[in-house]
Amino acid sequence: MNRTLERTVLKNGITVIAVENTAADIISARIFIGAGSRCESREKAGLSHLLASVLTKGTAKLDAAEIAEKVESLGASLGADTTADYFLMSVKTVSADFPEMLELAAELLRNPTFPESEVELERRLTIQAIRSQQEQPFTVAFEQLRHAIYQDHPYALSSLGNEATVSELSREDLQRYHGTYFRPDNLAITIVGRIVPERAIALVEKILGDWQPPSTSLPVLSLPAIAPAPRNSFVKQQTQQSIVMLGYLTAAVKSPDYAALKLLNTYLGNGLSSRLFVELREKRGLAYEVSAFYPTRLDASHFVVYMGTAPENTAIACDSLRAEVDRLCQTILSPEELQAAKNKLLGQYALGKQTNAQIAQVFGWYEIIGLGIEFDDKFTDAVAAVTLEEAQAVACRYFIEPYLSVVGPSEQVSR
Repeated sequence: MNRTLERTVLKNGITVIAVENTAADIISARIFIGAGSRCESREKAGLSHLLASVLTKGTAKLDAAEIAEKVESLGASLGADTTADYFLMSVKTVSADFPEMLELAAELLRNPTFPESEVELERRLTIQAIRSQQEQPFTVAFEQLRHAIYQDHPYALSSLGNEATVSELSREDLQRYHGTYFRPDNLAITIVGRIVPERAIALVEKILGDWQPPSTSLPVLSLPAIAPAPRNSFVKQQTQQSIVMLGYLTAAVKSPDYAALKLLNTYLGNGLSSRLFVELREKRGLAYEVSAFYPTRLDASHFVVYMGTAPENTAIACDSLRAEVDRLCQTILSPEELQAAKNKLLGQYALGKQTNAQIAQVFGWYEIIGLGIEFDDKFTDAVAAVTLEEAQAVACRYFIEPYLSVVGPSEQVSR
């Protein structure tokens, strides 16, 4: 990248990554907390999502309306979100207003009040979202696949939680989670835009430098081991199509197999030129939709291929998806196929780092999950270095026996 980048760690433990990009008079910042749904107990599933929903609804100095007015009066944006492996606050504003927005973000991070009325409102909205998802065949299929693969691990659960757990979450739960994980030595800030790195770092030091970490250490997670135990799961639902999913327990992001798995995912299910789309939709007309995904995870990830198909094609969809995955182990890719997958993956990766917000997201994400900003180059080098033999060996290592998840009309699922 032809941009000025600096990384530093403040005395209180905050990691600051600043990238100068003068293309537009905009600054985007991402504030990452080493938390997320991975840090929730099974009984508190949905806690970090609820926290993200109410974090911006009140502080010791400002109520929800005043916070919204402050952001909107500057034409800025501010929001919070959670994922499996981290918690995130996002800020975007014109350069002149960035100090004021960073001060507001700091106030929200450090002194949220979690007003009881806002907690109750967001709890109800979350339960509505959970109920809505239960009517969506894809979500139902993926939910039961995730449960089968991850069993007692937090990855088994949706970041929303479930109706039973969310109904029991309290303001005290939010305060306890916030007090545990929201601390300067568990935080990374990326700032990208029209600001020199030295100025960005000094601004963080001025606004957040007095935030001291508690004397207690961060809790050490003791997560259950994930033992492969493939099984079939079926849900009967009167739908216009069947959703068929095959899942495989695969490598975490720090595994040497990560780059090869990303390439196999690109080859198999990424886009209109992917193997699944061409073979199962274009040539055979089996699929309304067909794709694959392999998300980046700190712990063991999952490789999923799925198809939406006419109910009468449910059985053949299962067989066809399995055959395409098995083929990766049985038949080595051609040099042209591997190179095309590399070109697509690396091209999309580069296009995903064009805007200030995208750059801030990528570098902060790599930092908070322990990869470091140098992973940006390491990943592209690793992808370029994958050989035909390595791609086949990785496929044979992980694509052995799939977990199967099917949602569709009862007469088809029963078969």
